[in-house]
Amino acid sequence: MSAALLDTLRRHLAAVQQGIATACVQAGRPTDSVQLVAVSKYAELEAVRGLYELGHRDFGESRPQQLVERARQLPADIRWHLIGHLQRNKVALVLPYVTLIHSVDSQRLLEQIDRDAAKLNLSPRVLLEVNVSGEASKDGFAPDELRTAWPQLLTYPHVQIMGLMTMAPLLDDPQAARPFFARLRELRDELATADHPLPTLSMGMSGDYAAAIAEGATVVRIGSAVFGDEAATA
Repeated sequence: MSAALLDTLRRHLAAVQQGIATACVQAGRPTDSVQLVAVSKYAELEAVRGLYELGHRDFGESRPQQLVERARQLPADIRWHLIGHLQRNKVALVLPYVTLIHSVDSQRLLEQIDRDAAKLNLSPRVLLEVNVSGEASKDGFAPDELRTAWPQLLTYPHVQIMGLMTMAPLLDDPQAARPFFARLRELRDELATADHPLPTLSMGMSGDYAAAIAEGATVVRIGSAVFGDEAATA
């Protein structure tokens, strides 16, 4: 690995970590209350190795096959997050390798995860994806759909529903995304109970993570701001 690439990754990672810490302070939250998932889907494998060498362990992939391939190639203590759409026929492939599935976008998918997890003797941690903006281009449960299905969703014994995930619309002003992030937090607060507290809110990316942190994000998914164009795949 080139010294230049490693130095670039070090600078980018430090800047993002500082940005997260600053947003936490501004929101009156502990600086360690937000987890950074480095979205590596467009990054060269060598860049992922470099970020690992710098001490980072949580990486997000959108494609199940690439997640599995990289999990087999890279150190075993990496925590892999699936952040993209998961087809039901790929569930069994990805379950042995994934730390957290952020993108459970339907009850049918949750059922499939439960079935495959039972066969594999696993208990995967998942987030339910919610389309809070109502955009047709986005996957996920509509808020009212999730409210209606919620009692049934809690009956699957082989999955752990840890919280919710969303993507805000692409907006010129990142702060304009705050109402969408607030809707996810409010929905989480509505559904959570003492028995099922839903501690995880996965929301915020490179352009709007500060707004997401202001509204309660506990996980931010950041790719370009960490890896930069220098580390991108063609």
